[in-house]
Amino acid sequence: MYENQNPAPADVTMRVPRPAPAAPPGATLRMPHPVPPPYGGSRPIRPRLLWVFLSWALFLVLLVAGVGGFAGGLFSTIGDIAPTTTFSGGEAVSVALDPADKPAIYAAVDQPTDVSCRLGDGADPRLRLTRPAASQTVALNGTTWELLFEADVPQAGTYQVACDGDGVRFGVGKQLTGDIGKLVGGALALLALPVVGFLAAVIVTIVVLVRRSGARRRMA
Repeated sequence: MYENQNPAPADVTMRVPRPAPAAPPGATLRMPHPVPPPYGGSRPIRPRLLWVFLSWALFLVLLVAGVGGFAGGLFSTIGDIAPTTTFSGGEAVSVALDPADKPAIYAAVDQPTDVSCRLGDGADPRLRLTRPAASQTVALNGTTWELLFEADVPQAGTYQVACDGDGVRFGVGKQLTGDIGKLVGGALALLALPVVGFLAAVIVTIVVLVRRSGARRRMA
C-alpha cells in the first residue's frame, strides 16, 4: 500500500482590482482630452520668388550701367576727336601729330568762306592735306567744328600747320574713323551686359516657376 507523497498545494493569493467607484447621481463622466500633435505650420514653397525679383533687379542695374557706359564712351570719343589746338586764320602753329591718331584740321565758321591750309613748309612731299571722303562735324561746348582736311604725316613728330580764312577759327584734332573701332567695340561690350542680364533673368524666372509648381503638386 502506497502513501500519497505529493505535498499539499501551497496557498495562492490573487489581487482582484477594485472596481471604479460609481459616479454619484447627477455627475457627468469626463474623458481625458488627447494631446494635440505639435503644430509645425505649413512649409514655404521653394525656391522663393525673391530670386526672380533679384534677377530682374540685376538686369535693371546692368541696363543702366550699359546705357550709361555707352553714353559716357560716346562723349569721351567726341572729346578725343575735337580740336585741342585752335588758332585764327592767317596764323601758323606747331602741333604734335601722330599718323596712328588720324590727325585732321577743322574749322568753325558761321557762313560759307574760302579757306586754305598747308602742312609743313612744302619741302617734304610726304606731308599732305586731303579732302575727306565724307563730311563730318563735331559739336563740343557750344562750338560746331567741320572737318576740312585729313593730315597725312609719315611719322609722329611736331609739324607746322597754317591756315587762311577771314573770320575763321581753325583747330587740329582727329578723324572720327580713328576712334570708330574703339567706340564700336566699347559699345558692343557695354550693351552685352544688359543682354546677359536679361537672359539670366528669364532663365531664373522659368526655373523658379517650374520648381515651385512641382513643389505645389508634391504638397497637394
